[in-house]
Amino acid sequence: MKKAFIFDMNGTMIDDMEYHLEGWFNILNDDLGAGMTRAAVKKEMYGKNQELLVRIFGKDRFTEAEMDELSMEKERRYQQAYLPHLRLIPGLQEFLEVADKAGILMGIGTAAIPFNVDFALDNLHIRHHFKSIVTANDVATSKPNPEVFLKAAEELGISPADCIVFEDAPKGVEAAANAGMKAVVLTTMHTREEFSDFDNILTFVPDYTTLRPEELFR
Repeated sequence: MKKAFIFDMNGTMIDDMEYHLEGWFNILNDDLGAGMTRAAVKKEMYGKNQELLVRIFGKDRFTEAEMDELSMEKERRYQQAYLPHLRLIPGLQEFLEVADKAGILMGIGTAAIPFNVDFALDNLHIRHHFKSIVTANDVATSKPNPEVFLKAAEELGISPADCIVFEDAPKGVEAAANAGMKAVVLTTMHTREEFSDFDNILTFVPDYTTLRPEELFR
């Protein structure tokens, strides 16, 4: 029976969440005067960029066009700062190659916009590993809604029960649980204790160096 891996991207394939945090911290405080601590900004970093702005400022503060421009400005700053450091999390390149050889299908289910997905996949030359790429532009509702993972599973032609999600955030693990999927957690941004509410986690790892793709389905 066919199996599949579905990867979140930021913090899961590339260890870049501190650069996203810095980008949002500067935009929210220096540009928009929100007066937020880094911890408060970190807590809001899930879902689509526009959803983050609405959570912080309310739905009437910005027009859709203004939110789109703020989102793109944040991503431009993020990419400029992160590009010199862009690399896969240790062990992931080998993990992808072994999974491919084992016939495990792979997809991406991320809240990132295509601008950032293309930035990562094309600069790292790994797009060919993924048969499905579902981004923020492809779903109506963000994690913890399971739509992003269910859509990836559908595109891969794999039952949700036969998919394993790779995530770094509690909201992502919750989305996997809501999709009926098990999860592997990368502890790049959040501590193990922050996932105590979830019973769908197979293992916690700092990177991919100790993971063996076929063993995860045992």
